[in-house]
Formats: sequence, C-alpha cells, structure tokens
Amino acid sequence: MNEKTRLPKSTQRIAIIGRTGSGKTVAGLWHLSNANFSVKPWIVFDYKTDEHINSIEGAEHIDLSFIPKKKGIYIVHPLPSQESEVTDYLWKLWAKENIGIYIDEGYMLGNNPAFEGCLTQGRSKHIPMIVLTQRPNWISRFVFSESDFYQIFHLNDKRDRKTVESFVPANLNLRLPDYHSYYYDVGRNSMVVFSAVPDAQKTVDKINEGLQPKKRIF
Repeated sequence: MNEKTRLPKSTQRIAIIGRTGSGKTVAGLWHLSNANFSVKPWIVFDYKTDEHINSIEGAEHIDLSFIPKKKGIYIVHPLPSQESEVTDYLWKLWAKENIGIYIDEGYMLGNNPAFEGCLTQGRSKHIPMIVLTQRPNWISRFVFSESDFYQIFHLNDKRDRKTVESFVPANLNLRLPDYHSYYYDVGRNSMVVFSAVPDAQKTVDKINEGLQPKKRIF
C-alpha cells in the first residue's frame, strides 16, 4: 500500500473476499484495527469462533439482546439456528445508527433483509461495514453493489471469481503470491495489488492498544 491508497472512512463499506487460508481474516482484522472504534461501538459477528478475533482482550463479548452505546469492540457469537434473532438484532442496529458492523462470514447471512438494509442505507445512517466472505455466490449481491472498497484474495471456485469480476475490473484467474490481494477503490476506479498485511498478532496488539483508556497528562 502506498500513501495515496485510501482506506474505508467512517460511513463506508468494504468487502473482503477469499478462500480459507488466503489471508482474508487477517486482512479483515487489519481493517478493523484502522476503524473508528475509539469513537463509536463496533459489533463483530463471529460465526466461526475465530481465534484471532477472540484474542482481542479489550473487546466485550455480548449476546443478541445487547445494543452497546459506548465506544469499543463488542463480539457476538450467533449460532446458525439463530437466523431470526440475528435479523431482529440487525434491524435494531439499523435503527440505532452510528455503529460499525464487522461480519466474519457474510455467507451465513445470505439475503437477510436486515443485513441488506444496513448495506443499502449504511452511508446515511453512519453504519460502516467490513464484510468477509469465502463464497461470493452465497451472499447478497448488495454486499458488492454497495461496497466502496474490495480486497480480493485467491478464490478456488470459477463461479465465485466470475461473480466478483462482474463488479471489479480484475482478471482473478491470474493468481497472486500467497497472502497478496487485489484492492479496488470504487470511487477512484483504482486497482492496486496489496502485499501481505501485518500478521495477526501485530494487528490484534494494535486493536488492544486502541481499546486501552487514554492516560491523562497533568
């Protein structure tokens, strides 16, 4: 990444796409480390109980009945059987506004109407989103049509590559080195190749540092 490359701002959305083991999850955490959780709450939907997400010491683990008001990172662990509860919860986040949403496995939500509401109206409601998926064919197309940025790692399935190529001007059949990705800025119609982001531990350390209370200087 060079100094002219833009990262998502406080009302923008990024889709991070890639097969298991491609570097997608670490990249998602890196974007979270650069998000504005120091001024607003961010909800992390952790469907697969990711070890890196759960190593964020300063995060608070909550259930689907709690809507945070204070800044910070809050982690929920929905079960696949809680589809209706997740829908209700997302509508509450949509109504609250001014809250960030991180989806660890976006395909778990499919074409969920509340998920799509947050995507399509997130800019006006100040709901930035980081959405990760390994199967673009199984996720709402609003993830792609409403994204301001894309970060694309290797995809095994040709159908998945074709789906992403309908939104991004890249030949995804050309495989990049391990942990490298295509990074597309929709607003600038700009495509660059990212090398590997900082490793998971460094990224989690940065998040933990950002969650620490600031010491007052007298």
